[in-house]
Amino acid sequence: MAQLWVVEDDETIRGVLASRFEAEGHRVRAFADGTSSLDRSLPGPDLVLLDLGLPDLEGAEVCRRLRIGHPDSVIVVLTARADEMDVVVALEAGADDYLVKPVRYTELAARVRAHLRRAGAPPPEGAGRGGRLAVGDLTVDLAARTVTRAGAEVPLRAKEFDLLARLASEAGAVVTREALMSDVWDEHWSGSTKTLDVHIAALRRKLGATPAIATVRGHGYRLERPGS
Repeated sequence: MAQLWVVEDDETIRGVLASRFEAEGHRVRAFADGTSSLDRSLPGPDLVLLDLGLPDLEGAEVCRRLRIGHPDSVIVVLTARADEMDVVVALEAGADDYLVKPVRYTELAARVRAHLRRAGAPPPEGAGRGGRLAVGDLTVDLAARTVTRAGAEVPLRAKEFDLLARLASEAGAVVTREALMSDVWDEHWSGSTKTLDVHIAALRRKLGATPAIATVRGHGYRLERPGS
């Protein structure tokens, strides 16, 4: 099973989450503050449940440092903060998902399972030979989970890669917002749609102008095929 970290200052919530996920067979390490979770000597987790209201460091700063130290880990923010700006800041700091307390454990557990499943998902149908998707000078290697443009690697976070791979699998066609949220995050996903928008914005910054990710208002997004 997976290695989970719970970074939560509320002792009751921290204990409940740790015991429940351990009962499901996961290995759980719990932290009462952000500083403890940033110890570089610790082996990296598969997934982090991160509260934003920590006693020592701002949660978004902890998220940024965790993302740098553990680029392949899934970070799920679990917080009482529901303001849209808090969502945007956390996602831009590197979070993969954002849940607002109170949340039912069944929903949280389902979301954790979905993230862990996608983190180890096989290449989707429609991949080219060797598990690669090519769009212009952009190559998405699904097996190695790497992206190169004109031979140079483009560093992407896990969810950015998943999102680009989904768009590239239907390059030139519109992929609806609903399909992207279902396929990249969770079919029962019910959080803020800012999650998708922030990840699209990050991809645009990292990929540059070509191939472009076009917004089709009222529908979704399309990864343009150069010259089409």
